Amino acid sequence: MSQSGGQPRLSVLRALWDQRNYRLLWIGQTLSIMGDSMIWVAAALYITTTTGSTRDVGIVLAAGSAALVIFLLFGGVWADRRPRQRIMIGSDLIRATVQTLLAALIFTGEPPLWLFACLVAVFGAASAFFQPAYTGLVPQTVPEEMIQEAQGVAHTSHYVAAFIGPGIATLLALHAGFGWVYAIDAATFVVSALLLVWIVPRPRATVDDAPAQSMRHELVAGFREVSSRAWVWVTLLVALVAVMAALGPFQALGATVARDTHNEISIFGWFQVASGIGAILGAASAVRWRPRFPMRTATAWILAWPASIAVYALGAPTWVTLGAGVVSGFGSSIFLVQWETALAQRIPPGSLSRVSSYDWMVSLALLPVGYLGAGFLAEHFDAASVLLSGATLGVVAVAAGLLSHELRNLRRID
Repeated sequence: MSQSGGQPRLSVLRALWDQRNYRLLWIGQTLSIMGDSMIWVAAALYITTTTGSTRDVGIVLAAGSAALVIFLLFGGVWADRRPRQRIMIGSDLIRATVQTLLAALIFTGEPPLWLFACLVAVFGAASAFFQPAYTGLVPQTVPEEMIQEAQGVAHTSHYVAAFIGPGIATLLALHAGFGWVYAIDAATFVVSALLLVWIVPRPRATVDDAPAQSMRHELVAGFREVSSRAWVWVTLLVALVAVMAALGPFQALGATVARDTHNEISIFGWFQVASGIGAILGAASAVRWRPRFPMRTATAWILAWPASIAVYALGAPTWVTLGAGVVSGFGSSIFLVQWETALAQRIPPGSLSRVSSYDWMVSLALLPVGYLGAGFLAEHFDAASVLLSGATLGVVAVAAGLLSHELRNLRRID
């Protein structure tokens, strides 16, 4: 059973738009996410078309994700004890600089792999400080009773951006040049930083004003918030396996499978566009949908994500592959809105960024292994078979999460 809530959806949008801080955050992040969604598609296409090596794709992607994982916990502690929007501004400016350098290198020639990987690693490290701060800042830009609506609308618009991004990246990369993709992404980070300057977060009834402790104490306190809730740590373990087994191989091998199995490399980008369409629909549906058991619903829906990668790996007809992408995007949106709303409602606000950093760190901890493993395995086995095996393991991991009694029976907060 579920309930739709009181206000009509249009009224919700008006109410959120009236929140100045949320409006500024929404605009900046929508643009930034559109740029980011262009980059990883462009990076995979660029390396695949310039070196033709799946191993090189894995190395570059692993460099960025490894740096992200290493610094996430520090980013979470900082975001719980320092002004979150200032951390985000610094992260945006660093990433804008990195993308500008990459654009210049691509415009002037073919950058060496080691330099490309190093710059991607700097980008990942800066992102590690941004994401926990963003998770903690969103609830500070709206009244407490509007948190789910804020999450839902943010995800809807972000997925619109993510829907547009891969298509633009594919067209630009194949017709105008890869350098333009990185230049556009750099510009989105500059705009995001400028808008963040004007945000004044509201205080929440919280332990935010507690005196700062040592880094070790803060990390232990964050770990305690995670480990004391089975529905949280079970979800993180599921993500740990599924991201390594399904996402890593897809991002590393997706372009190769498109070229060799689908006989059209652009299907790699269009599959992301299809996922974006589904994600828009899912996030819009989740704005006011409050299922009685939010994590049971969320976990069941996210099963569509690794399943769609399996369909992609099998080389199904284009309409089947793109249809699976739409369902996958829909399920991913349902999961993310319910998951982030559950965290925002149940985790003490003064610990929310640290819990978010554990969320990202655990979820992505084995992603570098997924990138590198997929790249190396694809040199000895068929890339589509490697991708299919990983997607199957991802389906099994997500399904196993539903075995948790606490996860299945976590009830909504009205």
